[in-house]
Amino acid sequence: MFTLAQARHLLATLRPRVDELIVLRADLAELHADLADGGTSPHGGLPEVKALEARIYGILDELGEQDIQVKGYAPVLLDFAGERDGRPVLWCWLEGDRDISWYHRLECGFAGRRKLT
Repeated sequence: MFTLAQARHLLATLRPRVDELIVLRADLAELHADLADGGTSPHGGLPEVKALEARIYGILDELGEQDIQVKGYAPVLLDFAGERDGRPVLWCWLEGDRDISWYHRLECGFAGRRKLT
């Protein structure tokens, strides 16, 4: 369980790794697109696909080891288990958010996302 302050601190600490994940995801998407057309890619070939995938999975595993729930990869969606007003919630961060500014009840999922006030 994370307090909101703990979740925000952990996200700030891991933000360089999350930013790296986003870059790697884009590189992998371009590489797949280039190779699907039977062409070449400045990002390489099949060995580079496997290397990018391994790096991405490594970051995802690293986040999981910190008890962060990775709910999405494109876009990146991270949840941190917490409590608000005595009820279990997930502090929610979506790629593009500057900070953790949203939460939702466990049973409501992303559709139940609410702005922190």
